[in-house]
Amino acid sequence: MPDLLFISDVSPYRTAGQPPAPAGTHESIGVAANAVAAIAESRGLGFRHSEGAAAASISELERARMLVLFTIGETPWTAQQRLVIEERTASGALGLAGLHSATDSAYGWPAFGQLIGARFDGHPVTGEMSITVVDPGHPATAHLSSPWLFKEELYIFRGLVPDAHVLLAVELGSRPPAGAIADDWPDPYVLPLAWCIMRGPTRTFYTALGHFSAAYEDPGFLRHLSGGIEWVLDSGKAE
Repeated sequence: MPDLLFISDVSPYRTAGQPPAPAGTHESIGVAANAVAAIAESRGLGFRHSEGAAAASISELERARMLVLFTIGETPWTAQQRLVIEERTASGALGLAGLHSATDSAYGWPAFGQLIGARFDGHPVTGEMSITVVDPGHPATAHLSSPWLFKEELYIFRGLVPDAHVLLAVELGSRPPAGAIADDWPDPYVLPLAWCIMRGPTRTFYTALGHFSAAYEDPGFLRHLSGGIEWVLDSGKAE
């Protein structure tokens, strides 16, 4: 039974006779799964990649220590799966990490938006971004220089939860659309890209990065991802 369960969309690489992958599926899923598997192995944890929520059994969800999600669209979680995830994350028994498009999924599951921390609201541009390290003391960011140049889709968000502790952000040249950031976010010209959440025993880490396969060959990004996952597993504090 895996300690760390990586749940993604169906892989875009299908063999003859299999149904096509859903629209929006990311080609980086395979390398992302390999990267998360390596992180799990480095900690002596069992790992399994579940292609699609339907392939994740209730017994796995009841026993896993952590979920890492790389999902998109109206991911078909069942009512029983949702209940197990909600109860176990609330108790601290199950940690959660969201990778890239995880904020753009499960729109019919309101509690998921609170768990992941925000909802995707578009990606207007793609290119090399100058990313600001907001919290240089967190395990996911302590190794990064600021600014950090990284090629990525620029995500904007709506409904960022007030208790999201922002780790990475990008400075904008103009005010973002209304609702793209939390009302109490101190600077409307800075858009959050990665954050963590401590809500009692609940631990969540999310990064909008990871769209391109090349990201998973970038040592800085891999340390960012592993630091976030380890923070959740260790129930660390971002202060």
